[in-house]
Amino acid sequence: MQILEILRRPIISEKSTGLQERDKYTFEVALGANKQQIKQAVELAFQVEVARVNVITMPPKWRGPGRRRGQTSPWKKAVVTLKPGQKIEFFEGL
Repeated sequence: MQILEILRRPIISEKSTGLQERDKYTFEVALGANKQQIKQAVELAFQVEVARVNVITMPPKWRGPGRRRGQTSPWKKAVVTLKPGQKIEFFEGL
């Protein structure tokens, strides 16, 4: 897996916006990615230093009414903590 294929999209929510005040940024990442690959991808993409990475695998959820019921796909979320004084400018404008 190539490093730039690991980061799928940033997650912008009320909770993740609150975490940004503590230098923590949230991303959806590839299911096969591990913590070391996520750290390398963030450091390469945003030129910052990563202190730690926490990974959460989000399980599928049932959606839809009655017979048309189906499951969403499972996905992986990463909360990346940066070293003090580091910022990701991409999130600052949102």
